[in-house]
Amino acid sequence: MAVYNTHFFLIKRAIDSVLKQDFQNFELIIIDDGSKDHDREELMQFIEKHEDKIAYIRHSNRGQSASINRGVLNSIGEYITILDGDDEYKPNHLSACLQAVKKVDLICSTTETITDTAEDYFVPDKNDLTKVIHLDETILFGTLFGKKKVFNTIHFISGFAADADFYEKASKQFRVEKVDLRTYVYHRNIPNSICATIKKNKTEQFSNNGYQSNSFA
Repeated sequence: MAVYNTHFFLIKRAIDSVLKQDFQNFELIIIDDGSKDHDREELMQFIEKHEDKIAYIRHSNRGQSASINRGVLNSIGEYITILDGDDEYKPNHLSACLQAVKKVDLICSTTETITDTAEDYFVPDKNDLTKVIHLDETILFGTLFGKKKVFNTIHFISGFAADADFYEKASKQFRVEKVDLRTYVYHRNIPNSICATIKKNKTEQFSNNGYQSNSFA
């Protein structure tokens, strides 16, 4: 889980959702991407209470992809998955993913999405950023779950649609599958979240280029 100036109450919600999994043989690696706000002290105090389950890494601000790549390098598990600091898992998420990945090397699943407006179910089509597609048609960081060899072979690039890029590269070398689980809870209604920040930046970018759209992730 990569975090950057994420409010502690959101991070705690995410961590709690991992700690409450019905599958308990895991290690949660939190990569602090150079956070500067005061919530970091609360985070450290909370982590100390769960040191048997949680590892903490901090580095200078490098972005989500670089942070996840570093987490992969420090992981020791047979399988790897990702959780955004402002999202959460349902209690059966890990066990459901382990069941779904048995016959393949990597899965990407659908989400239970929390939104304020219907337009937030749609995101830019990476192949034509003037168009939008439904979230169920996309690849999201948090719903990737697979064998460590996949993540060791392919690294996340920086920039928009890094998760889709990862999945497409993996599909050329490994067995992959999109599955309908909805055990990952994707919060798209949080101001200053990763998705809200991207939405703001993309909207400004396309407005400056003559495009008008408010339906960006």
